[in-house]
Amino acid sequence: MSDFLNFSLEGKVALVTGASYGIGYAIASAYAKCGAKIVFCDIKQEFVDKGLDSYKADGIDAHGYVCDVTNEEMVQDMVKKIEAEVGVIDILVNNAGIIKRIPMCDMTAAEFRQVIDVDLNAPFIVSKAVIPSMIKKGHGKIINICSMMSELGRETVSAYAAAKGGLKMLTRNICAEYGADNIQCNGIGPGYIATPQTAPLREKQADGSRHPFDQFICGRTPAGRWLQAEELTGPAVFLASDASNAVNGHVLYVDGGILAYIGKQP
Repeated sequence: MSDFLNFSLEGKVALVTGASYGIGYAIASAYAKCGAKIVFCDIKQEFVDKGLDSYKADGIDAHGYVCDVTNEEMVQDMVKKIEAEVGVIDILVNNAGIIKRIPMCDMTAAEFRQVIDVDLNAPFIVSKAVIPSMIKKGHGKIINICSMMSELGRETVSAYAAAKGGLKMLTRNICAEYGADNIQCNGIGPGYIATPQTAPLREKQADGSRHPFDQFICGRTPAGRWLQAEELTGPAVFLASDASNAVNGHVLYVDGGILAYIGKQP
């Protein structure tokens, strides 16, 4: 098959951070179906164990590691273990992230730094750990989970928007530095995803009406609905495969059209 049409990940080793559940789990599961060997990490053993159980139930032989992705020494040790036990990492998805919804003037500098550390410093740390072996192998794919907040601001998410804006530029800079080494670094910017974490925002109110935030999102999205985590998997497979070898430094927004739409007139 021509590389231009090659979406197979057969034999590739894919590391997805924070992939015990949610978006990371959906992406890792899709990679497994396309032939990749799945490696994931999470900050606590209990999360890793739950993730391993879920992958096993879905027929996926995943490898899980406990790792704080903001700790450079732990990340370097984890990458060495993965290379020894599974193989050199071909695909990295920097998915682990946090958000703190706090008005800027109420947010402490420590809270701001924590969000920056997980959402921006960690992708730098993990990417830095895998790039040398990718260079030696002659190829590599890095996919950063960005956000619509890489482009837009919103009330109460100053740290998250700052981190995701920075992650967009880190994505472009990895492209600039390592494109000649046949490493492609791109981002995915998800829209509003229907997950267990967002379920309270989609529940009917006591009077039978929709939650105000649910109304806001559906009215602001041309698709008119929340998106499913599985809808990110096609773009994620494309960016991890040889079909995207000429795509580098790009952020693909999978948002149902929000960024293209000013919203309905009241």
